[in-house]
Amino acid sequence: MEKVRIDKWLWAARFYKTRSIAKQMIEGGKVHLDGQRVKASREITTGTTLTLRQGWDQLEVEVLALSDQRRGAEIAQTLYRETEASRARRTREAAERKAANAGIRSERPNKKQRRQIHRFLREQD
Repeated sequence: MEKVRIDKWLWAARFYKTRSIAKQMIEGGKVHLDGQRVKASREITTGTTLTLRQGWDQLEVEVLALSDQRRGAEIAQTLYRETEASRARRTREAAERKAANAGIRSERPNKKQRRQIHRFLREQD
């Protein structure tokens, strides 16, 4: 196999759950081939570099092997290799997000805390 459609490869490499989602991500500009936006029908070969965004993370992967069939996760991981720069950037950005959210409490106040809030607000009036 010399060439594979990029949407098939992304699906086979398990970056996206379905080919239609892979196509949507490509059309939405989340996938770049060698720094350029591509169409879903674009064929890729080994050695090309893909940049794709998944949630908060931006991955930069090099295509090592081609496949148009979805196999197990272990086999799918042999199809690509993430660059060291991409790995370092992802871990740094994850640490920054974690530090930024460290002071934010997302849980609701319990009954005792609610009473204290109400008491405090009544005293302010």
